[in-house]
Amino acid sequence: MIHNLSDVQSSNIGDNTKVWQFCVILPNAIIGDNCNICSHCLIENDVVIGNNTTIKSGVQIWDGITIEDNVFIGPNVTFTNDKSPRSKIYPESFLKTLIKNNASIGANATILPGVIIGEFAMVGAGSVVTKSVKPYTTVIGNPAREVSK
Repeated sequence: MIHNLSDVQSSNIGDNTKVWQFCVILPNAIIGDNCNICSHCLIENDVVIGNNTTIKSGVQIWDGITIEDNVFIGPNVTFTNDKSPRSKIYPESFLKTLIKNNASIGANATILPGVIIGEFAMVGAGSVVTKSVKPYTTVIGNPAREVSK
């Protein structure tokens, strides 16, 4: 199901995936089966999203970001892919960010570029992730710090 008020340019969208209104998905993006892409999302070209993943409203997923299976991305999560952004000055390549299987990222969290969020990790709402998060770990705060495993 792709809402008629979305601009979906990719043909690489899996079975039973729902894309709601006002989403933009660029041509080279790959999205797995049984995903839910809520309204007002942008997904760039060099992006891979696995199966059974939920992307809540207001999320932009930039080039260089890979999201594996069974991941939850909360509303208004902010991903970044350039540590030194300047207007009209682009890096040769963007840093890679990887969100591993079964991870969850709470609403309004910010994920800096080049990090790995491990399997079953939990990022608390509003956290700012500046370094990689170990599997089965919960992080909260700014900067995000481990609170449990």
